[in-house]
Amino acid sequence: MGKIRVAIVGMGNVGHAVFDCVSQAQDMELVGIVEIPQRVKSLEEEFRDIPVVDNVEDLPKPDVAILAIDSRVVPKIAPQYLKLGINTVDAYDIHGAEGALRLKKDLDVIAKENGAVSIISAGWDPGSDSIVRVLFEMIAPKGITWTNFGPGMSMGHTVAVKRIEGVKDAVSITCPKGMGMHSRLVYVQLEEGYDFADVAKKIAEDPYFSHDELHINQVSDVSKLVDMGHSVKIERKGTSGKACNQRMEFHMWVNNPAATAQVMVASARATTKQRPGCYTLLEIPVIDFLCGEREELICRLL
Repeated sequence: MGKIRVAIVGMGNVGHAVFDCVSQAQDMELVGIVEIPQRVKSLEEEFRDIPVVDNVEDLPKPDVAILAIDSRVVPKIAPQYLKLGINTVDAYDIHGAEGALRLKKDLDVIAKENGAVSIISAGWDPGSDSIVRVLFEMIAPKGITWTNFGPGMSMGHTVAVKRIEGVKDAVSITCPKGMGMHSRLVYVQLEEGYDFADVAKKIAEDPYFSHDELHINQVSDVSKLVDMGHSVKIERKGTSGKACNQRMEFHMWVNNPAATAQVMVASARATTKQRPGCYTLLEIPVIDFLCGEREELICRLL
C-alpha cells in the first residue's frame, strides 16, 4: 500500500504538533494545510514547501483530514470533509450524551452515506485516557474510577475563554483536588474598554467552567504564564470477582499539544482500516493505531 495522504486543517498549537508527528510517520505523507483565508499568506511563508490553501479541494485529495480546530466548530466542519469522501479525525472534547455521543450519531450517518470514516474525540482525554479507563474497568468491573487532571494548561478551556468577547488573550490552568474534582485558574488579558467583572461573569456562565470551582484573575500579559505541560492521574478502586480493594493507577505528564497531536495521527492511520462510519477510540482495535505489520506487532507487544 502507498502512504496515507494527510491534510492538516488548522495550524494553531495542535496543528503545528500534528505537522511534526506526520513528518515523523513512516507510513504518511502531508499533501497540504487548510486554514482560514486571513492566515494563508503567513503560513505560506512559514511552510514554503507545503501547499497552504483555504479550500481542501485545491489540494490533491487526501485520504484523511486531521481537524486541529476548536471543538465547538467540529460539528460544522467535519461534515464538509466527509461529504467529499475524506476521512476525518478530531479531538472533540465535549463529553456526554449531548456532546460526543450526539456528534458520533450525526457524523455516522454522513460518513456512511459518503463511504468515509470519522474518528472523534481522538485526543488524550477524551481519547487514549478513555482506553485506560476501559482497561481498569475490565480488570475490576465494580468500583469507582477517578480522573484527575493537572496541574497544567487545558487547551479546550483556554480556547473557550479566548472566544469570549473582550478577551485579548487567556490561559486556563486545571488544578486537581483529588477524586476527580478540579478547580480552574483562569488568567485573562482584556481588550481595551472592557470591564473585567462583565467578562468574568461570561466566563463563569460558559459550560466549560460552570461545573467546577473557578478562580478568574486579570493580568497585563498572559504570554508570561503559558506552559504547554499537562498531566493526568487515573485511579480505580474496585472488585475483581469477590476480591475487593483492587487498586490501579495510571499517571502521565505530557506536552499537551504534542500528546494530542500524536493520538490524532495514530487515529488518522486507524481510519484507513475501518468500515465507513463514525467511531470513538473505544470502538477501534488498539492495534489499528500502530504503524507496522500486524503479526510483528503481536509478537512484540503481546
